[in-house]
Amino acid sequence: MSILRHPEFRRLWAADLLSQLGSRLSMGAIPLLAVLTLNASTLQVALLRTCETAAWLVLGLFAGAWADRVRCRPVLVHADLLRAILFASIPVAWWLGVLTLTQVYVVLVPAGILTVLFDVAHNSYLPRLLEPDRLLPGNAKLAANHSIAAVVGAGAAGILVQWLGAALTIGLDALSFLWSALWLRSIRTPEPRPEQPARPNLRREIGDGLRFVFQHPLLRPLALNTMATMLFQAAAGAIMVVYLVRAVHLQPATIGVLSMIGLLGAIVASAVTERISRRYGDARTLLLSSTGIGIAFTVQALTAPGWAVNWFVIGTLLAGFCIIVSHILQVSTQQRLCPPDLQGRVSATMSFVSWGATPLGSLLGGTLGTAFGLHTTLWIAGLGTLTATAVLYLSPLRALRTIPTDPTPAPAP
Repeated sequence: MSILRHPEFRRLWAADLLSQLGSRLSMGAIPLLAVLTLNASTLQVALLRTCETAAWLVLGLFAGAWADRVRCRPVLVHADLLRAILFASIPVAWWLGVLTLTQVYVVLVPAGILTVLFDVAHNSYLPRLLEPDRLLPGNAKLAANHSIAAVVGAGAAGILVQWLGAALTIGLDALSFLWSALWLRSIRTPEPRPEQPARPNLRREIGDGLRFVFQHPLLRPLALNTMATMLFQAAAGAIMVVYLVRAVHLQPATIGVLSMIGLLGAIVASAVTERISRRYGDARTLLLSSTGIGIAFTVQALTAPGWAVNWFVIGTLLAGFCIIVSHILQVSTQQRLCPPDLQGRVSATMSFVSWGATPLGSLLGGTLGTAFGLHTTLWIAGLGTLTATAVLYLSPLRALRTIPTDPTPAPAP
């Protein structure tokens, strides 16, 4: 039976679909706003992503321990409503003629904090809503939302920026958060209140999550590989729009269409990941998809004016496919191997080591782009992403075909 016949998951899926699309619109529109409207430098554009993701470094681990103590659905609803207010302030300020780069930074910092709380609660909420044997198809459907949003949003962002302007495009993201909040409020399945620790100790609880991940023979290499991959991926992403506009001389609509074509691989991945992992084994599929991510970002570094812009499409197509395959299998592996009482903390730990690398990578990309040039920085980021795969080939994952399905007992304190 299709997972979408589960009525409560269908509401969660509907909330996620348009919210993902709105977030993709902002992801494309915010750097274009900085480049085309506010005349930002390379480093200033890179700092946008740093502001948006810096909260993972500060709050990521605390959010996991907190999510294991509270009901997650109210957190999701309130985070969506507050993000809607924050992003709505950008088109309002633009309409009044007072929008500045400083305001965009100020909006992105609290929005990033709310995103940390939302993402950790979202990952913790799914195992509370679905049975363990339905987590893989559930994660695949949510990843399909991510893929569809990546494809449609990438093209729509460029076209809408050229048609409506970047500020109004960001306003559509605010509306998508309202949509998400309404669907999440419609979920009726009672969420049990998690068992509270007899003696709450936040530092010990965070340590439990860190210890579980970094003492686990499979989760540790996955965490380290993801951290290095996200570092270099963020470095490339922070300067890519600047490179395409100022070095390759593309218009916003062209950037959007090319990104949309390339990201079709993400939609294909969300449809075939479950089938591929059953046939070849999820461990082997995870290893190959991680390698493909490194190859994809190295290929993107070949992008140049003229016919060589096709390398951007090819790299984006391969990256979209491999990132979604890797994401589905990593999240499902993490949820299966983790005991129920550690779901929030393990999710936060994995998010912390991956997303926590993003602000550092964005800053790295802006600094390298300013010092050595945009094209050289893309090569550094591509080869760095490819090299990060080595940690998986040196781990027990290399010898496995299938990853175990039973939760692993938590190590003793």
